[in-house]
Amino acid sequence: MALNNTYDMRLLRHETTAGAGAQLLLLALLGTAIGLGPAGWLTGLAFGVATWAVLTRALRRSWLQPFGAANRVTLARATLVGGVTALVADSFESPPPVTVLVALTSVALILDAVDGKVARRTGTSSALGARFDMEVDAFLILVLSVYVATSLGPWVLLIGAMRYAFVAAARVLPWLNGALPPSTARKTVAALQGIVLLVAGAGILPLLPAFATVLSALMLLMWSFGRDIRWLWRVRDHQRA
Repeated sequence: MALNNTYDMRLLRHETTAGAGAQLLLLALLGTAIGLGPAGWLTGLAFGVATWAVLTRALRRSWLQPFGAANRVTLARATLVGGVTALVADSFESPPPVTVLVALTSVALILDAVDGKVARRTGTSSALGARFDMEVDAFLILVLSVYVATSLGPWVLLIGAMRYAFVAAARVLPWLNGALPPSTARKTVAALQGIVLLVAGAGILPLLPAFATVLSALMLLMWSFGRDIRWLWRVRDHQRA
């Protein structure tokens, strides 16, 4: 059993190492094609190393066997998010190529609708896979909000920070960690954030319509979080009663 576990863990390490290699390759391609600056390189490398370390540790704890096609799709999305992160970091030194930024983000958002379906069809759904998917989504929204905030104002950062604020609050208020019922509205609002930020960042809309669209997305996100918090509060009161 020990030998099998060691062998399986080696396979899992190969998966995460391949992901780290793909991240390095993408950064090299961006560096060659657009001249990625030091800020972009350092941020992209930091993202890649952090993803590899966190995912390897999580796999070691869960002993997920095998890694699964769905997690490979999510890992590919994480690689694209690393490229977007590098471009956004580089944008503080020089304007990024919007076409490349939009292309990487668009593919990442499209693949977000793929990994869950793959997991269900292959019967490989897992808590780790769902968490991995959620964290990649959340970080992409955070990075996009940073990019859009440079043109629309720092208030846009609320979109990317809201989920992390919720997680921080849950450490102080454990009842926020309660399980939420499935919700199509919640999924729709979450997916809308990435699309709206992508459109705003691409410069498709004039300034005023872009401002109104992103503000509407923020309002919807606040409504969604408020709705979930209210539900968790009611469950807490019911359990106490």
